[in-house]
Amino acid sequence: MITDLLDIESANILVIDDEAINLEIIEELLSNYGYKQLHLFSDAEEGIAFYRQTPPDLVLLDINMPVLSGFDVLQRFAEIKLNLMPPVIVITALNDEKNRLQALSLGAKDFLTKPFCDEEVLLRVHNLLEMFLAHKENSHYASNLEQIVEKRTEDLLATQQEMIERLGLAAEYRDNDTAAHTIRVGRYVETIALGLGLNAKKSKMLRFSAPMHDMGKVGIPDNILLKPGKLDDGEWEIMKKHAEYGYDILKNSSSLILKNAGVIALSHHEKWNGKGYPSGLKADQIPLYGRITAAADVFDALMMSRPYKPAWSLDRAVALINEEAGQHFDPSIVKVFNQVIDQLVLIKEEYAD
Repeated sequence: MITDLLDIESANILVIDDEAINLEIIEELLSNYGYKQLHLFSDAEEGIAFYRQTPPDLVLLDINMPVLSGFDVLQRFAEIKLNLMPPVIVITALNDEKNRLQALSLGAKDFLTKPFCDEEVLLRVHNLLEMFLAHKENSHYASNLEQIVEKRTEDLLATQQEMIERLGLAAEYRDNDTAAHTIRVGRYVETIALGLGLNAKKSKMLRFSAPMHDMGKVGIPDNILLKPGKLDDGEWEIMKKHAEYGYDILKNSSSLILKNAGVIALSHHEKWNGKGYPSGLKADQIPLYGRITAAADVFDALMMSRPYKPAWSLDRAVALINEEAGQHFDPSIVKVFNQVIDQLVLIKEEYAD
């Protein structure tokens, strides 16, 4: 424990008293007892500056001082607002209730009345240091624990991201898409979400969720999924089932990332005008995450070379997205798409096929 004798003897003690003789008495008493870190000031302003720059573990403070009284110093301490306010022992010849109450209201934790008993001084100093140092240790432990939890959470999210992206790749590989497509779509979605005003945490979660938008393709027969020519009406109806298959695979997960991925899988082929699938949802009936992914997915598909088409130019792809505002895509998302297009291009270049 930090409260053993050696640790207490190493505590940082600040003493402010305008009378040199009092400083000498306190210094001799505490140093003889073994305290090593004593900082004594007869000038209250210098003592306050030390308090600010080198927060002590305990303060002994005289009340009756010229220029700045001990009450003034306590007020200044309060204004500095340290993370952990060290206890203050007020040293005073004023023993009336009014002064005690005022000192307590300003943050004092204990009192020593002049002339004081050496043993009493040592006991009060020791007790307050023991309490404060234990509190300080607990605070440091809590802070370190929080950092450890944050680091482990980040590591877990990174692992989840990799697993999700790889699962997304499994579905895309069946459809002859490239490995980078799912990664790009996730980052496009995050960028657009931030542009829409979603907070960084939600936007990052969507980056993890969006790569699984076509997970349901694992349920589509190869003869339909990999057919080189145009699908007939019956085949197209089967192909459209991949949205529901993806949702069914993901919907009951306890992970928020996978639940969001399920919503995206089900809704990213819906259209703003109600002519999409599988449910023919219209406008705001379509979940926001699906609307964002729809624009990101189509943009990336247009910019990709596939066996049945060459890659479109950037200008042509952007023009198509804008033409479909209010038809295929949410107009507000298209507006943000135009605002962040430079960022999307950088993502396309960074995660090139």
